[in-house]
Amino acid sequence: MPTRILLVLTAALTMGWTWPRDWHYSALDLPGTVHKPLVLGHAGSGFFTPFNPFNPLPPSSLAGVRHALAKGADGEEVDVQLSQDSVLMLYHDLELSNSTATGTGCVSQYPAAELLRLRYRGGWPYDWFQKERVATLDTLLQELRQRATFPYLHFDLHEEDGCVPPAKAFARSQVLVRQLVQQLVRRQVPLAQALVISTQLSTLKYVRTLLPAVPVALEIVENFDSVFTQAQAAGIETVVVKKDQLTPQRAARIHAAGVQLVLFGGRSAGAMKKQLAFDPQAIETDNVARLISLLNRRARKD
Repeated sequence: MPTRILLVLTAALTMGWTWPRDWHYSALDLPGTVHKPLVLGHAGSGFFTPFNPFNPLPPSSLAGVRHALAKGADGEEVDVQLSQDSVLMLYHDLELSNSTATGTGCVSQYPAAELLRLRYRGGWPYDWFQKERVATLDTLLQELRQRATFPYLHFDLHEEDGCVPPAKAFARSQVLVRQLVQQLVRRQVPLAQALVISTQLSTLKYVRTLLPAVPVALEIVENFDSVFTQAQAAGIETVVVKKDQLTPQRAARIHAAGVQLVLFGGRSAGAMKKQLAFDPQAIETDNVARLISLLNRRARKD
């Protein structure tokens, strides 16, 4: 019993703190980059992690978003899926069983009212610190409208439905886009502070058709060279790349083409220094506090 109590106390004290082995990293001297890169919480404040930092909050949960903003993030990246009755839900994983206590199957198989009853499950010790439930995107937008400063928002469209035949996996992409566009307009989201992200060029073209003013970005997950060539041909102005998929040569190609770069992933100071060397427009990070510290930037205040 004493050991278990000690572990829980350690986790509680560590939450939101930097991990001791990284304290020796000094702030980066980046003159003229006060507002670049944007610091965005990745899926809220990141994923369940035991340290570096301790994070007991589920990805793309309301509490996760609040936590990252409280740590000083300029904004958030959140994952958006479509319920059976075409309501936009905040949920990251492909299947409900991965992150919820009782859910099975996919978001697409249930109406929003049922999804809202699902409680997140992270296991021990995370569930001692969180009681989050799946939420709608609209709930988040309403909450953010109450803030003195509306944060930047990256909407990562999770279009692929893992519970239907592969040929129909993206059949509802246009419905998802239409619902998102309606939400952006209805909730008066500042479009200059929004970014709609997809792995599908056809989806981004449809977004542009419905709402030309909102910025879009292609997430490149494989075959970088050929996909980036397609993105250029389509006039895509921003690409989103995972940190371990980028090389100096690829970064140089992106910048030479005048395309903005968004990176995601990474928690340690070492990984973040490598990301900053690529001169990204924004970083979707799992460790907001450390990235702000490295940039020698004061946390934003609402």
